[in-house]
Formats: sequence, structure tokens, C-alpha cells
Amino acid sequence: LGGGALGLLLGSKKARKYGGKALTYGGLAALGVLAYKAYGNWQANQRVAAAEPQTIDRLPPAQAEQHSQAVLRALVAAAKSDGHIDERERALIEGEFTRLDSDRELQHWLHAELNKPLDPAEVARAAQTPEMAAEMYLASVMMVDEENFMERAYLDELARQLRLDPGLRQELESQVRQAVAP
Repeated sequence: LGGGALGLLLGSKKARKYGGKALTYGGLAALGVLAYKAYGNWQANQRVAAAEPQTIDRLPPAQAEQHSQAVLRALVAAAKSDGHIDERERALIEGEFTRLDSDRELQHWLHAELNKPLDPAEVARAAQTPEMAAEMYLASVMMVDEENFMERAYLDELARQLRLDPGLRQELESQVRQAVAP
């Protein structure tokens, strides 16, 4: 997944502030580092031994692809959490993906993700590790407007389905606030 696609999907005001940094640092890798930092802070408070980060740049190609799809699935779902993806958002997302990658299989996958009903449980099933769950949640937080009750309810359910510890969830949200602070 290209940084441009990630920047496009991170369309909230909060995410746009961070988006420049994310694109500079490498999009998904930057999300992974931010999530790992939050996860490490949380682990330190839990007195749990920290594992080596499993950021996308350290994964074998097949795992990196699964990881990218899981984060993208979380981003698309978060975009839908206000009740819909309007035609303008859909055209921008699909157009950017067509520009970045003409792979028909990817286009078909994206189209299916955009059109299926919102299901936080399905999104959460893509998380294969606690670190991946943290990254997916962090990406979702960056995507939504936490002031919108529908989006807040979605984040609450996603966190529950991802089985995120409340302390980790707070740490992830804190990392997003710090990343977008002026």
C-alpha cells in the first residue's frame, strides 16, 4: 500500500495533521512505530517484557501484505463508521488506488470492503497479534472524529472485539493526541 493511499484514507482533520509525518516516515511503518511506542509504554506499566517490534518493515513479504490489508480494512471500516462513505469519498479512494496500483485483485478487494456492511468483529479477526490489533485501533482512531457519537461507538466496539486492555487503549489514543498536537 502506498503512502498516498494511506494519506487519502486518513482524511479526518486529526489525521491530516499527522498525515504529513506519516507520509514522510513511510505510511504504514509510521503507524506501526506509533502503535509500538504506545504498546511499549503500556507494557512498561504492566511490567511485561517488551518484544521486538513487528512493524511492517520487519515482516516477510507475505506477512507484510496481510498486515497491510488488515490495517487498510480497519481504515475503510473506520471511514464507514459515521454511517456511510459518500460518493465523493468513494471516488477519491477508488481513484487513488487505481492510480497507485492497477492490480485488479486489489481493486476487487477494495470494492468489496467499501460495499460490505460495517462489522467491527470481522475487522478485529484480521488482527493476528496484539501489536497488530494495537496498530489497527490506532489507525482507526486517526481516521475518525471522536466527537461523533457513531464513530465513538464504533471505536468502543472495535476495541472490545480486538480485546484491547483499557490501559493500552488509553495509551494508543494518547499517542494520537500527541502526534497531532500543534
